[in-house]
Amino acid sequence: MAFLFGWLRAAISSCPSCSAPIAAGRRDQWKREAPLRSACAGSWAAVALSPEEFRVLRRQGTERPFTSPLNEEKRSGTYHCKVCESALYTGEAKFDSGCGWPSFDREVDTDKVRRIRDTSHGMIRVEIRCAHCDSHLGHVFPDGPEPSGLRYCINALSMTKVASDSTGADHE
Repeated sequence: MAFLFGWLRAAISSCPSCSAPIAAGRRDQWKREAPLRSACAGSWAAVALSPEEFRVLRRQGTERPFTSPLNEEKRSGTYHCKVCESALYTGEAKFDSGCGWPSFDREVDTDKVRRIRDTSHGMIRVEIRCAHCDSHLGHVFPDGPEPSGLRYCINALSMTKVASDSTGADHE
């Protein structure tokens, strides 16, 4: 009998945020996913993400290249995280890298983006996530323009653009 309850306890775990049960077959997958501060799908539902935004932000997906209007955006302003609205990049840091996703050469602040080693898809890259809510943003590569030499290749679905007015103040 003790064996049965031990197996049952090992077979079921729970979400660290909301205590929702997770079956054993999903537990290993859960550990591989982003350790979100708000880890269960229900808490992200309050943000009103589309299924594609959820796939990119929560499941570390990638949107198709050359599909976002933000790719061609040239106006000044600030790019914010879609989930928590933290300011991540400025329009001044944006450049056309030709890769099909919005690209930036620097962050607003060095503490706004978290870097994680990514070995998926048979390559070694650096994934970047919002430091505040742990949303997947994209990847950073060492082939950007000087002075940073970095190219932050960002999924446009993970950001919202807040335009600046003539005084430099941001507004929606």
